[in-house]
Amino acid sequence: MRPLYRDRNLQLVFGVTLTAIMGVAGLMPALPVMIRDLSIPAPSIGWVITAFTLPGVLMAPVGGVLADRLGRKKVLVGSLLLFGLAGGACFFVRSLPALYALRALQGIGAGPLGVLNATLIGDLFDGRERATAMGYNGGVQAMGTALFPALGGLLAHLGWNWPFLLNVLALPLALAVALFLENPEPRRGQPFGAYMRSALSRMGTRRALSLFTLTLGTFIILFGAFVTYLPVILHEQFGAMPVETGCIISLSALATALAASQLGRLSGRFGELQLLRASFLLYIAALLLMPRLPALWLAALPIMLLGLAQGLNLPSLMTLLSGVAGLENRAAVMAVNGMLLRLGQTVAPLLMGLVFAGFGLSAVFTAAALLALGLLALAWLALR
Repeated sequence: MRPLYRDRNLQLVFGVTLTAIMGVAGLMPALPVMIRDLSIPAPSIGWVITAFTLPGVLMAPVGGVLADRLGRKKVLVGSLLLFGLAGGACFFVRSLPALYALRALQGIGAGPLGVLNATLIGDLFDGRERATAMGYNGGVQAMGTALFPALGGLLAHLGWNWPFLLNVLALPLALAVALFLENPEPRRGQPFGAYMRSALSRMGTRRALSLFTLTLGTFIILFGAFVTYLPVILHEQFGAMPVETGCIISLSALATALAASQLGRLSGRFGELQLLRASFLLYIAALLLMPRLPALWLAALPIMLLGLAQGLNLPSLMTLLSGVAGLENRAAVMAVNGMLLRLGQTVAPLLMGLVFAGFGLSAVFTAAALLALGLLALAWLALR
């Protein structure tokens, strides 16, 4: 039997996953350069991320409903085209308003991508294969998270705008999806009102609401402490250059890839719920260690702990959520999760910016650790 990772449809999903993370991961090492070259105050640098993620708060549910009603492929191809064109155009701008406008357009294209990759896996696979495919997808996401910061760090040496060229890779992927993706599509005869009632009933269960909350909290942790302020703390405490920051962040992604690639085997032994709970313990340990490092090389330990947490957390969450609904409204359920994911990405830099401004940089990581503790309690008490 051919290994699951060699399935052509799954490989195209991998490409969508890589594109979905490209808009932030490739830019992370360039943030300190942008603070310097564009004269952006450090507590406000999160707006470069927020301009991109905010449209996804609205476009994730819109894209999910459209994918259920019009078909996955049409929405996916259009989203990839907009992502690539708007993201690539950021290379040419020289003013902050124009950059924010193009980042917002790119975010509109990005919104459905993180919804449709997990939706397609739920459509294409069942049971143990679904968990395995989610794990592989999480491993690919981690490899992208390792690759893009390294590439972005190298490109940032040429200028703050050079990492935006990575976004053009979405254009040939759009063509490949249009030509080669073979996926089941939901039937289109169901009235819209009946469709919405069915989808809302799925989303209103305690299990679904708890999983949605865990997604929101997880992305506040990631984008508030890790994405936005880890590069800043490495630069301020140790004078880390963009390439060094990119390489350090890549260690986290490698650990994520290792954990996620074993998800099928681990979930068969422990179950996705136990893996999810373990991930929050790892988040807490990593976040408490990060601001207390005496030397740059010791950053490898909390970074790898955080990577392991990621490898267990997100694929397990997606597997559990994909089982909440069937083919006809799975994209809508995943879209609400995507909306909350984007909401977490959007508000996290702003919330942690307030913590930074009021209490200092190390307090950002302490606040994120306390949030992880609350999410662990929710995972123990609300999910069985």
